[in-house]
Amino acid sequence: MSLRPGIAFLSDCPALLAMEIIASKWSMVTLFALTDGPLRHGELVELSGGISRKVLTQTLRRLQANGLVERHAYAEAPPRVEYGLTDLGRTLEEPIRMLTAWARENGEAVVTFREAAEAASTTGADQASPAKTPPVDANLNRA
Repeated sequence: MSLRPGIAFLSDCPALLAMEIIASKWSMVTLFALTDGPLRHGELVELSGGISRKVLTQTLRRLQANGLVERHAYAEAPPRVEYGLTDLGRTLEEPIRMLTAWARENGEAVVTFREAAEAASTTGADQASPAKTPPVDANLNRA
């Protein structure tokens, strides 16, 4: 695989497909939550820390459509549905663990950088004022 710009991420490249599938914050969270085994919808909501039921349903459907998650409905009363990783979905466990480890090791540094950049842009905007030009007569008298 070439690392030249424009080669690794062509429009029809599998790497772009992978990024499209897992780039969503909730996709990563959902896939990570399912690495320990199947879970019910409500359990996924609780584990996610902020996802709405609607967004979780959309995320699960998108992951199902891409073959990463399977839905298993049990013929019971009351009905029970669980979601789990497919074999294809399990192939993402290690990359997700690696990204999670990177986030744990470097997350604070990223937050610190973001805060510093935001403070600098806010301070810079406050201090930046248009340069005052001397009156027209003063400019003419300099020559």
